[in-house]
Amino acid sequence: MSENQPLCALVFLTSLFCSTCSQGTRFVHSAALDADGRYNIKWGFDESTITFEVEVETRGYIGFGLSPTGAMSSSDIVIGGVLNGSAYLMDYFTDSNRKVHKDPLQSYQLLYGRENGTHTVLAFSRNLQTCDDNDKVITGSTVRVIWAFHEEDVGVSGPVYHGMNRGRKSLRLLNPGSSSSIPAGTAFFDLQNEEVHVPHKDTTYWCQIFKFPEPKKKHHVIRIEPLIQKGHENLVHHILLYQCDSNLNKSEINRGHECYHPNMPDSFFTCETVLFAWAIGGEGFTYPPHVGMSIGTSIDPVYVQMEIHFDNPSLQRGIVDSSGLRLYYSPSLRRYDAGVIETGVWVSLYHMLPPGMQDYITEGHCTQECLQESLDSEMPDGVHVFAVLLHAHLAGRAIRTRHFRQQVELQPLASDDQFDFNFQEFQPLRQERIILPGDSLITECKYNTKGRMNMTWGGLSTRDEMCLSYLLYYPRVNLARCESLPEITGQLKFIGVKEIQEPVTTWPFVIKSPKKYSNLSFTEAMDKYKWTRKRGKAFNNIVRKLPMNVRCSKIGLDEWSIQGMIVSPPELKLEQTSAAVVTCRNVSEIHCESSLALLFTACLLLILQTCFHL
Repeated sequence: MSENQPLCALVFLTSLFCSTCSQGTRFVHSAALDADGRYNIKWGFDESTITFEVEVETRGYIGFGLSPTGAMSSSDIVIGGVLNGSAYLMDYFTDSNRKVHKDPLQSYQLLYGRENGTHTVLAFSRNLQTCDDNDKVITGSTVRVIWAFHEEDVGVSGPVYHGMNRGRKSLRLLNPGSSSSIPAGTAFFDLQNEEVHVPHKDTTYWCQIFKFPEPKKKHHVIRIEPLIQKGHENLVHHILLYQCDSNLNKSEINRGHECYHPNMPDSFFTCETVLFAWAIGGEGFTYPPHVGMSIGTSIDPVYVQMEIHFDNPSLQRGIVDSSGLRLYYSPSLRRYDAGVIETGVWVSLYHMLPPGMQDYITEGHCTQECLQESLDSEMPDGVHVFAVLLHAHLAGRAIRTRHFRQQVELQPLASDDQFDFNFQEFQPLRQERIILPGDSLITECKYNTKGRMNMTWGGLSTRDEMCLSYLLYYPRVNLARCESLPEITGQLKFIGVKEIQEPVTTWPFVIKSPKKYSNLSFTEAMDKYKWTRKRGKAFNNIVRKLPMNVRCSKIGLDEWSIQGMIVSPPELKLEQTSAAVVTCRNVSEIHCESSLALLFTACLLLILQTCFHL
């Protein structure tokens, strides 16, 4: 037997071991980080580690990082490349002044690197929690990935400034969304604006009525994806698809009009039930293999309204848009019909946020009374939620949809502690969640209004606020909205309002007393009040305990009997078990483990080299 054969046997056993260890970290996810496809990443993860492969159109260095804001400052960065045939990788971080520093604890492990005449490929891994203060913990929340590259490799003095070869993209690395794969040749139809002239104003909601295809038998929509006109990625903030009355006047088909406008045709107001929601930064959504949106039966949508929110803060003129949605549908039926429930805070001026607040919390309740009445009647065994879209506007910082059963808190349906206004899409649940009659949900939104001088109001503009969760579920039941709104009386009492002018003939209504607020609208009175951080916190605590108005509506314009009732927020017990926490050990121990890992890698490479020269 050759003296090198035992070494090769060791290599074989080691490769088997490594193969077993890495089964959970195959590259099953991918994304293009720039619009031109020059910078692409693949990744996979398991319970404790994440592995990346980046492919970039350069023969110089590659930069990859995780940022708290999407900017360079206070970021966790790795820079590497291939120089003279050898791959290199170094862990860096930036301070608050964007200065780059070599990280004393090298948490990223280089796996391999290669380059050809045009591209460089690097693969590396790290722990989700590195226990290094200079690294970002990777969780299921939104991660702001930053990237850069240069035509030159890193020199003795460090990396050369990358110039314009840089960017950012928000991703959910541990919850990356649904697969885009559907059977080849699947039929589709488009719902698109036809050269809509976008008004030169801050916020426009544009509505257009469409008629769905009428197949001769039931079909299922299995995927929906946005058709955003090139260059309008920041203009089109969100798209909602509503079901309209099936007796709608056919003359309204393909007719567009500004939504919520006094002159909007009456038939547009019959479109109340949300069928699908897409928001900025999101990609398409593919339904699970056992669920689809039903079309073609007597209770399915015939006419729909597509609502597009145009966000034009710079008041540009001459914008013409033809964005919309593409729906793929199939005669191969799935087992269940999907539905959508809108939950959270009823959009209204009664939803208000004081200025100057670091962490202001709003709660929108889907009450046990609403779920008891609707599900007892429709589906006593409950419904299965399989995806959630969390929605807020510019002040939003974190959102979660909390789930309670008999006042005991379960794990959240969905959460995002790093909410990004520019990245909102349906999050598929790893495990479907059953909502039973008598359960309750709270959509909890955390806002930051530190830079604002006046109140922020619930409303349609991106400078206004929303706090909503859209739940995709099955089987479909007759429940469209399950929301709440805090009573206005207690909110006005906080600033000293004693009486309003009656009868109410204007909106917003007018204050009568005390004198300092007399003849002011309630919104003007709230703005006149001298808010401080302490007063804002006190107001927040009071609002979360106020009685609330319940919204519990059916598909169409009908309502469940609980609609409009005033109920108090429930007395809730907190979650009994806490999630597992990674214990961070002494940094020297981690250094030691990293050194051992590097030593093992070096030895393995030496063995492979020996075997190669057999």
